[in-house]
Amino acid sequence: MPELYLMRHAKAKQARGDMTDHQRPLSRRGERQAAAMAQALRGWNALSGEILVSSAQRTRETLEGVEAQLSETLTERAAFHDTLYTFDKQPLLEWLRERPAEVERVLIIGHNPALETLARWLCRDAPESLPTGGMLHISLPDVPWQLLEKHSAEQVSRLVPAEASHALFKKQTPKAPDLDEASLSQRILGLLNHYYRRVRALEPGVIAGLDPEFLHQYRVNLRRSRAIGESLQATTKVPGLKKALKRLKRRAQATSDLRDLDVFLESLRQTPPPLAEHVRNDLVDWLNAQAEERHAMLCRQLAEPDYAEDMRRWEDVLASKKLSKALRKLKSARVEAVLADRIARHDCDLGALTLESDDAAFHELRKTVKRIRYLAELDPVRNKAFLAGLKRRQTLLGDLQDMCTRQAWVQAFIDAAGEASERRQACADWLAALEAEKQALREEIIALEPLARAEESLEH
Repeated sequence: MPELYLMRHAKAKQARGDMTDHQRPLSRRGERQAAAMAQALRGWNALSGEILVSSAQRTRETLEGVEAQLSETLTERAAFHDTLYTFDKQPLLEWLRERPAEVERVLIIGHNPALETLARWLCRDAPESLPTGGMLHISLPDVPWQLLEKHSAEQVSRLVPAEASHALFKKQTPKAPDLDEASLSQRILGLLNHYYRRVRALEPGVIAGLDPEFLHQYRVNLRRSRAIGESLQATTKVPGLKKALKRLKRRAQATSDLRDLDVFLESLRQTPPPLAEHVRNDLVDWLNAQAEERHAMLCRQLAEPDYAEDMRRWEDVLASKKLSKALRKLKSARVEAVLADRIARHDCDLGALTLESDDAAFHELRKTVKRIRYLAELDPVRNKAFLAGLKRRQTLLGDLQDMCTRQAWVQAFIDAAGEASERRQACADWLAALEAEKQALREEIIALEPLARAEESLEH
């Protein structure tokens, strides 16, 4: 079936002086937008067919920005035409109808409202808007280009730069509320609502799967919400909170494997493992396949009615009078008492660790430290020094967890080869090195001071 890709030029500067609209170049933001869309264009196979570009400076620079991110020569094989410098859909439609039958894919980089109206003419369900740098993928009917008819397309996918790049997403999303002067109850409710909005706003970027930071932040905001909720459970009673937190936990757990794979793949890019090149390439390919499988699974879950229901119920809890009433009764002294109890349990667990303790014991300690941190962050001014002291502890425990995860994935890679001995032999020395690094991290963690003692030293 023929495939059509419509991309709006990235953000351009306003015309100044004698500059015409045709001469407007990209702004810095536009340059970042074009760069952000490069991998998406490649992943959607949008660059494998005809590339038709308006002759305007901003559309040309959009393609050049994409090209700069890829090891492909695009501008040399692209066709730049004055006819495509249009704000009316009809010239674009006529141009499409002139495509030869053997052409299977066409990418047009052009302008609004021509692209939007063309998309809606072709497909009844096309989106109403296409922001700068945005792209539509339209699956056309299996007929010659000249026979294209109104509403004959069946499928449209949409992607915008803020879903492809977390850096661009951050610039467009509302900032966290200023809660420095807020009461404890206002701070907790403000944070929970902010985290909820962040989770929902991050979902399109998670689904796009182009920037791993979307998944990381999605996971962080889910876990922070759950941690604060669990802290409330420990300090006061809120009807319906326990069930809602179980749903959040399930949603956060659904991201675990994919996040671990993202972290591992990034570490391999930064520090290539001591493996022969062909084995290293096999490992990266295998890990990418695992990541793609888990990403597809996560996308299916996010599209399920159960997910929407879980989010709706969590939103209902946040808006409930029962939560507001419970928060009004909450006192700082009660939060501090729960924090002291968690610190005491952490110190007990830390003191029980030995070099022979299994990995799960260290992992549980890591989760405890995170819960302590999230609880302490409810009063960040009072706990500023304490939170700073937690950073190294959390980093050590996080590094250990990453090391355990890498070992597990390398072993799974070996096992996936069946009886093939090459992978096992090639990875044996690397696994031994990972084990030595892990043991060194264990020793550093065991040598940490109890948190209570560290807290006392900070108070004096």
